[in-house]
Amino acid sequence: MMNFVARLLSRGEPAITEARGGDAATIAAIHAASFQRGWSEDEFRQLIGERNVVTHRAAVGHNLTGFIMSRTTAGEAEILSVAIAPSWRGRGFARPLLDLHLRRLAGVGARTVFLEVAEYNAPAARLYRRAGFYEVGRRPGYYDGGATALTLRRDLG
Repeated sequence: MMNFVARLLSRGEPAITEARGGDAATIAAIHAASFQRGWSEDEFRQLIGERNVVTHRAAVGHNLTGFIMSRTTAGEAEILSVAIAPSWRGRGFARPLLDLHLRRLAGVGARTVFLEVAEYNAPAARLYRRAGFYEVGRRPGYYDGGATALTLRRDLG
């Protein structure tokens, strides 16, 4: 009940910080609630610990509300996953999380960012397009159930 009241009263922006290994369980739960095949807590803990992986978390109070994770190499980055917890969606949290993450990627030397999004995921595709991403390819049948993946790109700075 208290979480419901806190969410109801929360009108501000989430606090966005770098994720730590201790966030892996909650990030895995958000991922599992957002995708057909969720990644395990151990997978997230390992990724968060990698030097070339950048992970941010969004939180309102003590509630972790979302995350974004990218891998960097040779001046490029790939957004591996981004999700907002179902009960926190629709509040505009994804855009500030994405914007801060892109600034951090630029800060570690990424000049180009790629990602893949399911063609049917209109809210995510809209978020990315509004953030300056554009389509550079398609992967028909890439996702379970035969959905097409759109490959998107954004150049930084």
